[in-house]
Amino acid sequence: MASSLSIPFLSLLLLLHQPQFSTSNTHKLNNLKPNLLSQLSHLKTTENPPTQFFEVTKPIKLPNTKPCSHLVLTYDFAFTYGQPPVQANYHGPPPHCPPTHFSKIVLEWRATCRGTQFDRIFGVWLGGVELLRSCTAEPTSSGIVWSVEKDVTRYYSLLMKNQTQTFAVYLGNVVDSTYTGVYHVNLSLHYYPAEENNLNHHSWADLVLPISRNPPLNGGLWFEVKNSVDIQLKEFEIPRNAYRAVLEVYVSFHENDEFWYSNLPNDYIAENGISDTPGNGPFREVVVSLDGEVVGAVWPFTVIYTGGMNPLLWRPISGIGSFNLPSYNIEITPFLGKILDGKFHKFGFNVTNALKVWFVDANLHLWLDKHSLKTEGLLLKHISSPLVLSEASDFKGLNGKFLTTANRRVLSIGWVKSSFGNFITHSVQEFSYTNSLVMENEGNTQIVVQNIHINDTVYAKTPLLDVYSIKSEKNFPLFLYSDYFDQGNGRYVFITNLTLGFDENRCSKVAGSELLKSSLKNLQNGLGYLFIQNNYIVGALGSTQQVYNYEDGKYCYFRNISSSDYDIVYDEVKNGCIKSEHDFPSDFKLSNRVFSYSKGSSSI
Repeated sequence: MASSLSIPFLSLLLLLHQPQFSTSNTHKLNNLKPNLLSQLSHLKTTENPPTQFFEVTKPIKLPNTKPCSHLVLTYDFAFTYGQPPVQANYHGPPPHCPPTHFSKIVLEWRATCRGTQFDRIFGVWLGGVELLRSCTAEPTSSGIVWSVEKDVTRYYSLLMKNQTQTFAVYLGNVVDSTYTGVYHVNLSLHYYPAEENNLNHHSWADLVLPISRNPPLNGGLWFEVKNSVDIQLKEFEIPRNAYRAVLEVYVSFHENDEFWYSNLPNDYIAENGISDTPGNGPFREVVVSLDGEVVGAVWPFTVIYTGGMNPLLWRPISGIGSFNLPSYNIEITPFLGKILDGKFHKFGFNVTNALKVWFVDANLHLWLDKHSLKTEGLLLKHISSPLVLSEASDFKGLNGKFLTTANRRVLSIGWVKSSFGNFITHSVQEFSYTNSLVMENEGNTQIVVQNIHINDTVYAKTPLLDVYSIKSEKNFPLFLYSDYFDQGNGRYVFITNLTLGFDENRCSKVAGSELLKSSLKNLQNGLGYLFIQNNYIVGALGSTQQVYNYEDGKYCYFRNISSSDYDIVYDEVKNGCIKSEHDFPSDFKLSNRVFSYSKGSSSI
């Protein structure tokens, strides 16, 4: 569930009871049997060292210099739900670091836990600026350990400030007689001095402003969007010599919308008299406004937290993005002419079709003209096309088919005058979405096939020169098959089959020359079974295969890995570039997937 609330995670626990309707619906959370979570934590009990959990991703490319490190915070997160964030003073790099320029700064979260515990969402902020959003791993009785390493160099100006700032970490945990897991955490920063041939190149902003909740407060610094009409606002002002602005948005979804992509339409729920099942259909978007005008949107990647679907899928390989949730950039430069007046302005966040609860905040990255006290700007063109949302349904009783499609386009063009010259910035966001949802077998079988496609283009130019350009194309494919077989006499079987993908092609240019062209293909397949008798787990299986391939011409990383019941059964790693036709096994694809199961073969 990865929520700061003490609410159970997805299908495993919600199907560990026998609800009346839509049994395979991944949102049925009522009638929880808490002792079943404890059963899971004891499925793998050994005297060996704690199991290492991890998310598959490419290693951070580091310079050939020796880092200096700073342990920022050590804390044991026991009963911290609803409490203020844990805080630590930060004064920049510690005294033992050399007085030099750093070309890479890495944040490291390292944690251990033992016992029984839900997955918990957590955030790390510096001066109100969010640096990391993540989900904890779910522990076992024999203990686990995991770490997250994130490149935080883009926050360089913030991390190097010569003044005292506050590190804040919120991890809302609950510890009692049932949920015994305490998260023991070390948070560190590693500073890598620049190599001699790379002392002057950098692309980070000169100032990063927090667009988050103001302390003192309880809970995280994120805003909580609780329904579809809830708009969270943050007032801000910027220096009058800014010449570029990018809003970085963090998003996570919880409780009734943790699995929004499988939410059922309201008319289906109403006509079948289903209770305690989240609705509003399967489409969600985060809409970002500036002084009440829509300036961009986020159509989020479908992160599945470490307790989601079937927790055994994520032991020890975590779901894509679950340990390091992605953030999303919206170009604000075209709107500088509206906010360079020295006055306060407001960013707003709302979520289309939202149910409780979404955690949203942002960081405003600003580039400043150090040769001028004031820049000028003008919004030349802005078209925010209304969301085009289409919903079709055909159902009879608990069986039915539902198709949802959506499109949105946001175009902004603005002019900025600075000491660097006069340049025009174009920004275009294009989104498309399809979701096919099928309910069969009197609601016991649910099939979801979804894809989100996003094109982002930003380029700045003068009459004589292309200053820079950034193009990104993303695809987020999702396939979910869940089934429930009631075999009578208190026996039942729950099956989850899942495919999750994150693909991105990206190209950036400076002064017309290609700076970076990269391709990422990241795909997971997971299969899980749970055999339940009289509300006790009498058998369980979770297996995951993942293929990760990144290449940018200068650096390539490939990994093909499989796990089954906590054990790694196959692991191939290549740091050299490989031909694209060998990226994925021929049978490792999302499209045209067909699954069939025999109830007779699922006996306990």
